[in-house]
Amino acid sequence: MANSGCEDGRGLEETFLYFAYGSNLLTERIHLRNPSATFYCVARLQDFKLDFGNSQGKTSQTWHGGIATIFQSPGDEVWGVVWKMNKSNLNSLDEQEGVKSGIYVVIEVKVLTQEGRTITCRSYLMTNYKRAPPSPQYKKVICMGAKENGLPLEYQEKLKAIEPNNYKGKVSEEIEDIIKRGETQTH
Repeated sequence: MANSGCEDGRGLEETFLYFAYGSNLLTERIHLRNPSATFYCVARLQDFKLDFGNSQGKTSQTWHGGIATIFQSPGDEVWGVVWKMNKSNLNSLDEQEGVKSGIYVVIEVKVLTQEGRTITCRSYLMTNYKRAPPSPQYKKVICMGAKENGLPLEYQEKLKAIEPNNYKGKVSEEIEDIIKRGETQTH
């Protein structure tokens, strides 16, 4: 399995840990706006569930469908990637997540590593959203990231089973390029 171990905690003073569960699971995607992100470990957020929706019911102009969020749900779990990032990328990450415009709020979560350690991370939760299925492109980026970082196969199957909307247009050029590169690598 790729990238399963966690590093030790050294060097965290000028960095922070970010738990990603959506499109930022994919290395190439998070590096578009946050070049300092380095893989830390795969982790599980207990008693939360993955969902997709649009903040205030407004469809994402980037993704043309629902985008990922999490909500508290006893007994469920969300798997994701913990990225170690320079504090200099805090603003770009918040901007990407639409914190200023109120799309997401910053939350602190305690996640469990595959070795059973609990670590505290920054993450994001969508506020005031209406459920909506993701575009096929958004779902594909999430599945590519889950596979790339070795999330549990059972969880990868759950992600693959998500019903996307029927958006057939293009998403941003940089994302289309990432998807194309990912498709050529898997064939």
